[in-house]
Amino acid sequence: MPAVVLVGAQWGDEGKGRATDLLGSSVDYVVKFNGGNNAGHTIVIEGEKYALHLLPSGILTPGCTPVIGNGVVIDLAVLFRELDGLAARGIDTSALRISANAHVVTPYNAVLDKVTERFLGARKLGTTGRGIGPTYADKMNRIGIRVQDLFDEHILRQKVESALAFKNQVLAKIYNRRAIAADEVVTELLSYVERLRPMVADTSLLLGEALDDGKTLLFEAGQATLLDVDHGTYPFVTSSNATSGGACTGSGVPPTRIDRVIAVIKAYTTRVGEGPFPTELLDDMGEHLRKVGVEYGTTTGRPRRCGWADAVIGRYATRINGVTDFVLTKLDVLSGLDTVPICVAYDVVGVRHDTMPVNQSDFHHAAPIYEEHPGWWEDISSCRRFEDLPANAQSYVLRLEELIGARISAIGVGPGRDEVIVRHSLLG
Repeated sequence: MPAVVLVGAQWGDEGKGRATDLLGSSVDYVVKFNGGNNAGHTIVIEGEKYALHLLPSGILTPGCTPVIGNGVVIDLAVLFRELDGLAARGIDTSALRISANAHVVTPYNAVLDKVTERFLGARKLGTTGRGIGPTYADKMNRIGIRVQDLFDEHILRQKVESALAFKNQVLAKIYNRRAIAADEVVTELLSYVERLRPMVADTSLLLGEALDDGKTLLFEAGQATLLDVDHGTYPFVTSSNATSGGACTGSGVPPTRIDRVIAVIKAYTTRVGEGPFPTELLDDMGEHLRKVGVEYGTTTGRPRRCGWADAVIGRYATRINGVTDFVLTKLDVLSGLDTVPICVAYDVVGVRHDTMPVNQSDFHHAAPIYEEHPGWWEDISSCRRFEDLPANAQSYVLRLEELIGARISAIGVGPGRDEVIVRHSLLG
């Protein structure tokens, strides 16, 4: 049975939860392999909306084992609030497994994230202020706190004190903030230990054995391709690898065991936070897409920046991730428009670019070159076969498929769980 990686093809918020839900009972394990509670999935099941942040979306599927891999950074307070919220709605969360090697978002890193963004002012990166970036920085600096450290109070205290010896200097002398007491941090982290203990496992071993047993695994990325710390629009990116390669490092499963890569792409483009966005619409049409598409962040509630579909980005996502299948979401949002443009290339100071400019400055100055397509006025939410779509909607999808270089295997035509057209199986 396959191991499938699911990624976002744009700047996030593409609707990856929809793709996970499409695989449904075919998936035995859903693995979150990067990021933290700085992103979210929204899933609608029988009219009920579930907003997930830290938890893999497989937690909503009975019989599926949700796994938080070693590449994730975990705010334990958020984790347990999310678990409690699902339990209150009758969802069984007892199958959740968490890597002992995952890093913990500490209170001092959340504080540092917020004050640093304020200090940067106009040069801010647009982070969520949840301590994600500083936690990954600690990981790379080898001063991070891992889940397993919470089970040895002596080691935990030693690591917290060591980290605060430097961070308190930064807080007090640069940002004029009070120092944080190590005792406060240790006490808070230890308060989660007994509840956390049954969930913690060697998840790399667990997943390897599951593959040996013929189980189907889905590796679910947080954020998206253009937010990847190496391959995204740096520095306006997240602090982890949100591309398909991150599934291996973030879970301990080798690349030779990955069978398919599914990327999710909206029928238009959105972005939250700072950074260049060639097809952004700063007019009434941008506001129309935001309103009809309900484009507000699942995690932050921030209004998303909106623009037309960008095939240059789509092609880049195909290449970087090795995409085998795309899931196209929110096609219904484009209903009722006279024309629906697709960006096919960029003009950078008079030079045409058919691929992503390698130079960030060039990307910042990229102007979209559009191909205009006739729109459609029909309500497509009841369509369940590709042939049911209006002819202009079909043409739009087929042209986008041609431009991005991989097949569009499923199409979202509404927010509901069943409002989808499946053209090809996502598992083969």
